[in-house]
Amino acid sequence: MAKFDKIAVLAKMGETGVVPVFYHKDAEVAKQVVKACYDGGIRAFEFTNRGDFAHEVFAEVVKYAAKECPEMAMGVGSVVDPATAALYIQLGACFVVGPLFNPAIAPICNRRLVAYTPGCGSVSEVGAAQELGCDLCKIFPGDVLGTKLVKGLLAPMPWSKLMVTGGVEPTKENIEGWIKAGVWCVGMGSKLFPNDRVAAQDWQYVTDKCREALSYVAEARKK
Repeated sequence: MAKFDKIAVLAKMGETGVVPVFYHKDAEVAKQVVKACYDGGIRAFEFTNRGDFAHEVFAEVVKYAAKECPEMAMGVGSVVDPATAALYIQLGACFVVGPLFNPAIAPICNRRLVAYTPGCGSVSEVGAAQELGCDLCKIFPGDVLGTKLVKGLLAPMPWSKLMVTGGVEPTKENIEGWIKAGVWCVGMGSKLFPNDRVAAQDWQYVTDKCREALSYVAEARKK
């Protein structure tokens, strides 16, 4: 069962403004990455369903996070069908993210008060997802759609909460652009976890990058 319900998860995402997106087949590596992010101030973490037995890795990481990162909301990403969503919810996922919008996933998540954040590429898709109870929609791929889509969407639909993922970088210019456009938070993957740093087990680098990204979000929100 989810440790945090959708209201708590959305609050964590909104307060910090950054959601790391990560996958690794080795549970021990994934645990260290989650802990490094937690130490850097992250409170919502998306583990992507991108490899064989990914759910088994996720199950181990959730148990670890419950003890070592008590305020971390662990979620799953790259979910495209309701069966996979149900599997991860049973393993403790606090939120479910997808690269696309599948209406059949929403009831599975809503029944357990688990946030479903579908990938949307148009104003109509965001509107359709909102009708089914998706409080936070993902603008994906962000580097293709750009900040203009966010600004354009929020003009007639200012109630919308949006997370942008895809091409987001932990730089002042990039993060400031998205925050000023009006996103609720940003999802960030490989730029936070360069392969060489992970291979070298340089967890301090990950912690420092998270702190840096969070500082850019905080700074942009003050402007």
